[in-house]
Amino acid sequence: MSRKALRHRAATGRWRQVTRAVFVTHNGPVDVEQTRWIAVLATGGRAVLGGLTAAQAWGLNRYGDGRIHLLLPAALRTRYAPPGVVVHRTTLFGPEDVLPVGRPPRTMPARSLVDAAAWARSDNEARAIIAAGYQQRLVWGDEIARVLAGMSRVRRRSLIIRTAADSAGGSHSLPELDFLGLVRRAGLPEPTRQRIRYDGSGRRRYLDVYFERWRLHVEIDGGQHLDPRTAWQDMRRQNELWIAGDRVLRFPAWAVREQPEQVLAQVESALRAAGWDGG
Repeated sequence: MSRKALRHRAATGRWRQVTRAVFVTHNGPVDVEQTRWIAVLATGGRAVLGGLTAAQAWGLNRYGDGRIHLLLPAALRTRYAPPGVVVHRTTLFGPEDVLPVGRPPRTMPARSLVDAAAWARSDNEARAIIAAGYQQRLVWGDEIARVLAGMSRVRRRSLIIRTAADSAGGSHSLPELDFLGLVRRAGLPEPTRQRIRYDGSGRRRYLDVYFERWRLHVEIDGGQHLDPRTAWQDMRRQNELWIAGDRVLRFPAWAVREQPEQVLAQVESALRAAGWDGG
């Protein structure tokens, strides 16, 4: 296409120039995927989607900071990045880190989550991102650990390793991770997380925390449990557990954070009532 033809399409409004050297070949709204393409093309070089942006492209829900994160090899420089685009550089950037057929190009899920946690604004946000990656099935098993094996100096490395290990073991939310930390610091028995059970209709269900030997189930309720339909499902599941002979304790997520002593006191009392001798 000649420059004249390009200018004519832009001048007549059929196309739009959105950034330096990048045109949109229509005059309608720009969607999320096109916005990501614009960021990659405008930045140039070997830029790929990274961090939270790449994780969202892989399907991560409920996490995002409104910006587009790009990852470039440290040796490359770019003189221009569109507004709202954050460029990160790294010396650890091999072909195994990038999906070769990604459109637009992006880092693999495990690398995306590691970078997102390292770039997060707080430790709690980093932990929540890693836990969400396991909960939403973006990663499994030791995939996070394998990525970190070659990244000895990444920010929050120890925290990411611990969170990934706990998440792979079944703690799939920040309140569940906080509760597990309380249990360990108090010297209580190590529970099973996300244990599979089947309800009366044969549907697969997951128990947040289960002290199997003492048949004590602990449920950590988030904001979604306030919805009337969700609340009834929770009550029905709790009733089925009681009918089967299990003890059930329920705590709101805020209580795990703000009143940990009261939470632990009730958990310990329930364990002792079920036969735990404190050993």
